[in-house]
Amino acid sequence: MKLISLFAGQGSQSLGMGKDFYENSKSAKEFLDSASDFCKINFKHLLFEENEDLNKSEFTQPAIVLNSLMAFLALKENLDGLEFEYAIGHSLGEFSALAVQGALDFKEVLKLVNQRGKFMQDDCSKVQASMMVVLGLKDEIVEELCKKAQAEAKKIYAANYNCEAQIVLAGLSSDLKEYEPIFKEAGAKRTMLLNMNVASHCPLLEEASLKLSKELDLVLKEDFKPVISNVSAKPYKSKKEALSLLKEQLVKPVLYKQSIASVEKEADIFVEFGASILKGLNKKISQKETYSLTKMSDIDDFLKVYK
Repeated sequence: MKLISLFAGQGSQSLGMGKDFYENSKSAKEFLDSASDFCKINFKHLLFEENEDLNKSEFTQPAIVLNSLMAFLALKENLDGLEFEYAIGHSLGEFSALAVQGALDFKEVLKLVNQRGKFMQDDCSKVQASMMVVLGLKDEIVEELCKKAQAEAKKIYAANYNCEAQIVLAGLSSDLKEYEPIFKEAGAKRTMLLNMNVASHCPLLEEASLKLSKELDLVLKEDFKPVISNVSAKPYKSKKEALSLLKEQLVKPVLYKQSIASVEKEADIFVEFGASILKGLNKKISQKETYSLTKMSDIDDFLKVYK
């Protein structure tokens, strides 16, 4: 049975995520405890107790990756020889994918995405950045309107191709608000500004991309199992490829629906770790079953199918 692992990105965080894994999986508990010491972040407080940091990018990003990897470790604890044909991550999730495929150490990746979050916040603190979901329009129409906006010196970019007729835009908050009625006039069923102060996967993050590249060069392994790139929707498995693709990842759109389509024929089952966001998208993209593992009972249900 060919498995493909999935990892959600920023926006999938929720208070209490990973607690069931922490309380019921020895390897997940040990990982969180050791990661707290390694990163100098109190992850038990961040994930399980009311706090204001969970929605700040520098903490959101390691929290999400930690939760995803705890879910992976909890499954691995119950399934010997666990391997995936490919790993796919949505945005931030690509770093979780890299870790499970052997490109990054599990604790090093948490420190890396903590820095990634800081770099993104630094770039976006200079402007009022945000993101907006557009539903019900074909890709070509959205892209044409983005070009029109850019020709008018507006900063609006297609950032995430999630599924058919669902694109997330990134840019300046004021420009996105100004163009909301224009997208609706073009036939959008809905537009919604997201509660975010970063604009991912667009040229506003060029400085962050350069800074992250330098950090990546220090921690990436030379070779690893295949990961599907957000930038190209194609597999890569070497440090050289990763450095090039991940440098682009922050400034180019996430080709999620294209990534799923590229591996559809090779997949028997998709397995999402730590969230169920991508399972929802996959229902609109793929004919194959997607299992989301957010608690130990999900693992029990998955094992019945896998075995």
